[in-house]
Amino acid sequence: MQTRRVVVTGMGVVSPLGCDLEIFWKRLCTGYSGIRRITSFDASKMATQIAAPVIEFDIDKFIPKKEQRRMDPFCHYAVAAAKLAMIDSGLVMANEDPHRMGCLVGSGIGGIAVFEDQHTVLTTRGPDRCSPFMIPMMIVNMASGMIAIDLGLKGPNFCVVSACASGAHSLGEGLRLIQRGECDAVVAGGTEAAITPIGIAGFSAMRAMSTRNDAPEKASRPFDANRDGFVMGDGSGIVVLEEYEHARKRGARIYCELAGYGATCDASHITAPAPGGEGAARAMGKAIADAGVTPESIDYVNAHGTSTPLNDKNETAAIKTALGAHSKKVMVSSTKSMTGHLLGAAGGIESVICGLALSRGVIPPTMNYETPDPDCDLDYVPNQAREVRIKTCLNNSLGFGGHNCALVLKAV
Repeated sequence: MQTRRVVVTGMGVVSPLGCDLEIFWKRLCTGYSGIRRITSFDASKMATQIAAPVIEFDIDKFIPKKEQRRMDPFCHYAVAAAKLAMIDSGLVMANEDPHRMGCLVGSGIGGIAVFEDQHTVLTTRGPDRCSPFMIPMMIVNMASGMIAIDLGLKGPNFCVVSACASGAHSLGEGLRLIQRGECDAVVAGGTEAAITPIGIAGFSAMRAMSTRNDAPEKASRPFDANRDGFVMGDGSGIVVLEEYEHARKRGARIYCELAGYGATCDASHITAPAPGGEGAARAMGKAIADAGVTPESIDYVNAHGTSTPLNDKNETAAIKTALGAHSKKVMVSSTKSMTGHLLGAAGGIESVICGLALSRGVIPPTMNYETPDPDCDLDYVPNQAREVRIKTCLNNSLGFGGHNCALVLKAV
């Protein structure tokens, strides 16, 4: 399978840092925080009253009004990000065989806003008043389905659901489709729109989220000793994966190569990582081996880095296990300190970030790193971006249920 190389030729984001790729990157590298107090509903009785919502999103540019009403926001974001990625790639469907164009866009939760709204309709107005579009609006695979309908992609199309690893798994499975020769290109990534009353209430009940409500921009502080939980974000990150020779023949601009994919399971606990990050370390090792590189060749790790006490110390341990002595030399950052945690979209948007880091020669920082934690003792690129050319990076995504995914991306 390794004879068919896979490259990233297009990227699209709908995010808490904006929906223009250049603006998104500039804000990320300057430490801009997309986290703020929740205003879309009354969160005053919630333990967590902050989140990272999508900003500067004009849905009318992407989806006709009639269709908007038949889609949950998680689909709005996915369709928009996919369109932006396709435009960025320069792929023209009229010149392609649609049967060799795939789509894999995952989500951790799917249409929770529609589910919540329609439950209210059911209990207050009766079953006859529920929308006939309720089910297709809320099912998680509909993001992939709607993108395929919009873009005319007739190749393999399905949805990976592995909680916060969904977006990364989607890229990994897209890599395999192209390596196996089933596709010439795959639109892949993740999407999420879970900043709703029930979404915030559910994660708050788990005590998984930060309650630093008075200082939203300081709330997500991965690897810092005073971290107290993650901050939920909404949005979508989509890339166009393409077989290298196919991209080269059409003169495509190439961001990077997606070279390796590793997927494992902790088989340990429904929400907590395995002790020492054992499962995550195996995923990293598998991705490195799959890419045909060595641990010593990894220059940068875009960490899962959720800002929860358990994740950050166990992921640090996992990086040490996977990279050995080289872990002390590698740069590690968590961009969730600015974007918040986009759940099923995290792996997609963080793969975009890795591609930009490789192509632009800038490592985005981990913001709000103020107090070192003895359990987290790596180079977290604290508080300021670092201009340095890198050749190989690792992107980690870990999900409830013990799902671990690691991707290796390389400069071309």
